[in-house]
Amino acid sequence: MQNLFMAGTGTTSVTVEWAMSLLLNHPAVLEKARAEIEALVGTSRLVTADDVHRLTYLRCIISETLRLYPAAPLLLPHQSSVDSKVGGYHVPKETMLLVNTYDIHRDPIMWENPNEFRPGRFEDGKADGLIWIPFGMGRRKCPGEAMASRVVGLVLASMIQCFDWDRVDNMDVDMTEGSGAAFTVPRAVPFEAICKPRATMYDMLQ
Repeated sequence: MQNLFMAGTGTTSVTVEWAMSLLLNHPAVLEKARAEIEALVGTSRLVTADDVHRLTYLRCIISETLRLYPAAPLLLPHQSSVDSKVGGYHVPKETMLLVNTYDIHRDPIMWENPNEFRPGRFEDGKADGLIWIPFGMGRRKCPGEAMASRVVGLVLASMIQCFDWDRVDNMDVDMTEGSGAAFTVPRAVPFEAICKPRATMYDMLQ
């Protein structure tokens, strides 16, 4: 049960924190996401989980966040089932394997300007064929991917739809990565932001 809670809650909250940090440091992206929500959902009702799949730019933001800050940067340990050769190295059967998705997602050979936050790289299938594996791949892929995408999308969309956000003292949000977590990429500096209910959403929030 502890594993389920850590995998289902810790990774989700960390991803939302990184996404909001990136959006506050890129206000044009935040405004574009808000415009999409207002165009497809409006302000007469709250965004729902069923809306998330239609918010294509929001999903690009989530994909780019997971590329830069994968919830599980080394995935979970795997084990080779047969003797293999990978990149010229012999990998014996039953070897414990860790996949460094963090470095794969920032590989300059594959990703243009890999350290920059560019949600547009996922628009219109532009990233198809590139290695993007925050949930793993194949038969051992994370079974919670669909749920995680819907939950993160709903939380992020709700925060954007209902509140105006700003940085503290107009300073960029510190993006320094911390250490010491079991398998996530934590923030070194706690996330802080200023928010207030949007005037157009007062009725819905009440």
